[in-house]
Amino acid sequence: MVWMTAAEALKVLNVRPQTLYANVSRGKIRAKSDEADPRRSLYHRDDVLRMARRSNGRRKIEAVSAQAMQWGDPVLPSAISTAADGRLLYRGHDAVTLSDTATLEEIADLLWQAEPGQPLAAPAAAASAAHAPAALPAPASALGAGLLALALRSASDAPSMDRPAAELRAEAAAVLATLTQAMIGPTGDPTTTISRRLALAWQRPASEDLLRRALVLMADHELNASTFATRVAISTGASLAAGVLAGFTTLTGPLHGGASAEFAQLIAAAKRQGAEAAVASWRASGRALPGFGHRLYAQGDPRARALMKLLPELQPHTDLAAAAEAQAGELPNIDFALTLLAAAHGLPDDAPFILFALGRCVGWLAHALEQVQARRPIRPRARYVGPSAGTC
Repeated sequence: MVWMTAAEALKVLNVRPQTLYANVSRGKIRAKSDEADPRRSLYHRDDVLRMARRSNGRRKIEAVSAQAMQWGDPVLPSAISTAADGRLLYRGHDAVTLSDTATLEEIADLLWQAEPGQPLAAPAAAASAAHAPAALPAPASALGAGLLALALRSASDAPSMDRPAAELRAEAAAVLATLTQAMIGPTGDPTTTISRRLALAWQRPASEDLLRRALVLMADHELNASTFATRVAISTGASLAAGVLAGFTTLTGPLHGGASAEFAQLIAAAKRQGAEAAVASWRASGRALPGFGHRLYAQGDPRARALMKLLPELQPHTDLAAAAEAQAGELPNIDFALTLLAAAHGLPDDAPFILFALGRCVGWLAHALEQVQARRPIRPRARYVGPSAGTC
């Protein structure tokens, strides 16, 4: 069973009901209404078992810190975005609502706190040309092109410390333009929106509105792995480009930006053996199910819902969603939605990755600008678990 009753959860956890409800409110245990009795709630079995494995009693500070570093509790103060009550907020504004009309450039102006009357992101594309070498090797992928372009900027851009905020915001726009041009090429007018440039590059002008929405929804997501990497780099005084490069490199991992590639493997398996068998086989391997579930959203990823309501049902996506909910109690997340968008509109195989990277670059730069103001390095301590002195 994927879900358990309150009585079953309390028995496993050996805690009072108030503690169970507190863990639900903090997002540590997912809950949903019981279809058989809407007055009752059901609790996600995996979350309950994970909480039960934690030791009882007061934990030492290093154990608390270690858990915070791994998942769940914010480790840095930030005013940029938060996932709260099933919604994603950008500086207090609902990201889903913003995605109805805003462009990624307008979200950049919001997150970077552009001064009134001085939009920064849209007109800055041409500025990246001054930083680009006359000739570059041609990487085989958008990932390789992005890594190369950011590395070249990182080697020459000035450190971020002790510089005027307005100057840094203008440089942030140029870094975004550099990554955009590297990943999609010099398509169309460099001063137009990124969603428009993507639609032209992929020869899908009718898809522009959905691309715009996807970019806005990807712009930021609290202190995820890539954002934290960006902030660590910036905390040393590194340039904005170097901070973005640090964040961008984390997207090579299958647990973050590479999730869409993992989901593509699940799609292929579903086409070969059917959705139910593909999900069961994947779960039996011990790997996290790509494209489904998000621990910050007990009722499902709102970004995925916002996109999926505008997309048609496709196979094997629909059957995979049903199998994932039945077998694991997990709902589609943004990786699922981006892959569905690409399939429904005939976009390139790497379109989900490009949308993720270009959208999230806006958030990385927002966190970089915020971290500059902190003026102190991020330096966690290690909890040493190796051999003691004299034993080796």
